[in-house]
Amino acid sequence: MTRSGLAKGANKGHITEQKERVARPSRSKGKLGKRTALCREIAREVAGLAPYERRILDMIKTGGSSADKRVYKFAKRRLGSHRRALAKREDIKSINSKLRAKQAGA
Repeated sequence: MTRSGLAKGANKGHITEQKERVARPSRSKGKLGKRTALCREIAREVAGLAPYERRILDMIKTGGSSADKRVYKFAKRRLGSHRRALAKREDIKSINSKLRAKQAGA
């Protein structure tokens, strides 16, 4: 906002220079960093799925039309919140699709 130097109007006030604002840490909260993503990927590769995640994967593989809802309810009970359950369901679905693509290619 540039000031006009006039006492009245939309841009009233002394003519001053705008200060550059420093980016605060709170601006990057919730974003996944490169290092964290890499560490999680390696951990998943080495350790594999947790027992409850394997159960979710099995539900997705065998479940029919109502599998999504059952998976969601199971994940919500284990993880505690709606958002986490939805994220986990999508995560395991993507793992399942990668496994299927790998089997089809082999």
